[in-house]
Amino acid sequence: MNPIVLLNSVVYAVLGIIIFIVIFAVVDLLTPYHLWQELVEKKNLALAVVLGCSALGICLIIAAAIH
Repeated sequence: MNPIVLLNSVVYAVLGIIIFIVIFAVVDLLTPYHLWQELVEKKNLALAVVLGCSALGICLIIAAAIH
């Protein structure tokens, strides 16, 4: 495998993770409640499903944009 291709893959993977973290932080700031508290302390399953689906959607969009 070409080292340039491997380096590009690692760079794009790290870039995708950073973008995802930033978007998740923005979503957390835009919601009227603290997401982590709702998920962990109150065990809000409906919120967990919605956040999981939105996380997958964001990841697919990032992957398609980078690819």
